[in-house]
Amino acid sequence: MQIKLFFSPSSPYVRKCLVVAAEVGLVDLIELLPGSPHPVTRDQSIVVINPLGKIPTLITEDGQSLYDSRVICEYLNSLGQGNLIPTENSLRWNALTLQSLADGILDAALLVRYETNVRPNSLRWPDWINGKLDAIHTSLKYLNQHPKVFEQNFHLGLLAIGCALWYLDLRYPELDWRKKYPELAQASVSVLNRPSMQRSWTIPA
Repeated sequence: MQIKLFFSPSSPYVRKCLVVAAEVGLVDLIELLPGSPHPVTRDQSIVVINPLGKIPTLITEDGQSLYDSRVICEYLNSLGQGNLIPTENSLRWNALTLQSLADGILDAALLVRYETNVRPNSLRWPDWINGKLDAIHTSLKYLNQHPKVFEQNFHLGLLAIGCALWYLDLRYPELDWRKKYPELAQASVSVLNRPSMQRSWTIPA
């Protein structure tokens, strides 16, 4: 079995998928394909199979294209017979809502990055940047106030939160979230220290 995944080492959404794959024992079956998504200069090699032109995009063994990360994570969890998505109703909705919170943090972080690194300086909107940064901080504040969410059995929601925190470390070290949100910093250690979360991926030479 061979699965293909369009990949960028800095994409937190790709990372979500690879961490799921590692958790369910499928990571060695995935071939990483180089992808260069860009909001303006779009990667046509991705557009051909995903009209949105975004990563992650996964190609199954039978040639079906899957996107976005939420769909791919559910597919990989099912394929690997994992238990990252609880079946019991309240636990399932909790896990999926935490995933949405994590994706919202990432959406805000990426929009700020596009605004500050892609948009011409003369067209940048400071209030937009501040609004998105505020969404990140209110989300981190919520997690800081609810550290017990990290006491649950590891699931997709916690995995996604871990990937969001990883991305903040990568792109926004100046936020210093551990110092500002110490309860979150302490509670999230068990998630961030999982072998699947610590792993890094590159495309083989």
